[in-house]
Amino acid sequence: MAGLAVVAAVGMIVDDRVLVGAPIWWKPLKFAVSFAAYGLTLAWMLSRRPAPSRVGTWAAHTVVIAGLIEMSIIVGQTLRGRRSHFNVETPLDRGLFLVMGGTIVTLWVATLVLAVLLFRTRLGDRATTWAIRLGALIALAGLLLGGLMLRPTPEQQARRAAGLTSTLVGAHGVGVPDGGPAMPLTGWNTTGGDLRVPHFVGMHALQALPLFLHGVEALARRRTRLRDERVRLRLVLTAAGLLAGLLALTTWQALRGQALIHPDAPTLTALAALVTATAVGGHVALRTTPRTETDTEHPTAAPELTA
Repeated sequence: MAGLAVVAAVGMIVDDRVLVGAPIWWKPLKFAVSFAAYGLTLAWMLSRRPAPSRVGTWAAHTVVIAGLIEMSIIVGQTLRGRRSHFNVETPLDRGLFLVMGGTIVTLWVATLVLAVLLFRTRLGDRATTWAIRLGALIALAGLLLGGLMLRPTPEQQARRAAGLTSTLVGAHGVGVPDGGPAMPLTGWNTTGGDLRVPHFVGMHALQALPLFLHGVEALARRRTRLRDERVRLRLVLTAAGLLAGLLALTTWQALRGQALIHPDAPTLTALAALVTATAVGGHVALRTTPRTETDTEHPTAAPELTA
C-alpha cells in the first residue's frame, strides 16, 4: 500500500485527467494511505496478544488479500479512466464493482474475527485493552455504514421505474450528485450530505483511541493523576463515547442531506449536548478514587496499578 501511495502521488503530478470533479489519481492515493494505516494498526493490535493463533493469522491474511484485490481494481479502473465505485455502465464495470463489494464484505468479516480475538485476551493494562477493543468495535460500525452508499439515489430509482438503464448504482452524496463543490483534501461535498464522513469517523477510531491513550500516557509523566490506571481507563471510555456519538451524529447529518460544514440548529444542538456530556465525563474521569483497605493491605497492588 505504501508503494501504491507513491505511484498514485506521482500520478497526481503527471496525469492531469479529472474524474467526478477530482484528479483521477486522488482516489487511489486516499485508499492506499487508508489501507496502509488500517493494516499497520491491526498488526500492532495483534502484536499485543500474548501468543498468535491460527484463526488470527488466517483473518489477518484475509484482510491483506481483500485489500490488495480492492486496490488492484481501483488502480486498474483509474488507468482505464473509469469510475471504480457505483459504476455498472458495462458488464466489465459491473463485474468489477461486484467483486469490490465482495472483498469489502470479506474484509469486514475478517476484521470482526480479529475483534473477537481481541476481546478474548488482555492486551496490556485495562486502559490499553479497552482502547483497542472499543476502537475495533467503532471501526466495524464505520465500515458497515459504508453500505449506505450502495442504496440507489432517488434519481436512479426514478430511471429504473421509467424502464431506463442506469450507469450508476449508489452514491457518496445525499440530496446532491457526486462531483459537486467539495472540501479540500477530503473531497467531501459542501452542498449536501456525504456518507463518507461517518465512514471516515468510524474507521479511524481504530487509530484515534490508541493514539489518544498514548497522549494521555505521555502527559502522565508530568501529571501524577494520570498515572492512575483507573483514571486512564475512564478517559478512554469517555473518548470512545465521544467517537461513538460523532459517528451517530455525522450519520444523521449526512442522511438528512446536510453538508458537514453547514450544520443546522438541530445538528448544532446535538453537537453541543455531545460536547457537554464529554466534558462532564472527562471531569468525572479525572477524579481520583481513594484507595481501599484492600489496596493498603496488599502492597503489590500498587505497582500493578501504575504499570
